[in-house]
Amino acid sequence: MIDAVIDTPPVAIGGKTLHIEGLCVPRAGRPILRNVTIDVVPGEVTALLGPNGTGKSTLVLAVGGALRPSAGRILLDAQDLTKRRPEKIRQAGVAVVPEGRRLLKDLSVADNLRIATYTLGAAEAADGLEYSIDLFPELKRLWNTQTRSLSGGEQQMVVLAQALASRPSILLVDELSLGLAPLVVKRLVPTLAAVAATGVGVLLIEQFAHVALGLAKAAYILEHGQIRYSGTAEELKANPDMLHSAYLLRK
Repeated sequence: MIDAVIDTPPVAIGGKTLHIEGLCVPRAGRPILRNVTIDVVPGEVTALLGPNGTGKSTLVLAVGGALRPSAGRILLDAQDLTKRRPEKIRQAGVAVVPEGRRLLKDLSVADNLRIATYTLGAAEAADGLEYSIDLFPELKRLWNTQTRSLSGGEQQMVVLAQALASRPSILLVDELSLGLAPLVVKRLVPTLAAVAATGVGVLLIEQFAHVALGLAKAAYILEHGQIRYSGTAEELKANPDMLHSAYLLRK
């Protein structure tokens, strides 16, 4: 893995707050999320922590428009996104990196990134692609490579680059570290910090606390579909008993 040098961030493009208010989401006829309230503010990483099966991915799918809440609201500043279609949510400025590195595996890196900019004008698409490649210069040498041939870390770079090519105001990343070697995670984490430094609000959904709390200012613990903790990342790091009880610290 080649370490990348991230230069001074470009001019801030974010400035919008994502407010998830009292969100309830069912799946297969049973409630998964119950009255979940989370704020993702501009220029900061917010950590959403919790064990597997507690509803983190359900939250991501609901914000991205793939699942419909039964109650609550999803607001981007004053704009209500609660029942918008996924493409309208992306156009509003919310980009989602779902768990599982979902790529068109028979297409090249270049084609996967171009597809991510299809709703943009020519100038915006070119700007977005340039921005993504600046963040992940490793992708230049892989430009014409089928994504099925890439390592897990390289595929994660492509899905992050896809999300960032639209220059979103809010970025949701579901399980950044899943299945990746520690060295790869160490490469990706500073990029999220650099993105936040441009004014983008980042919600990092993670099972493993040490990855997210090293980046975040605010933190939430989601357990059994409800928010168990809401506060600063520093306060949570200073409370190892709470982390242990939520199965977040692994030996």
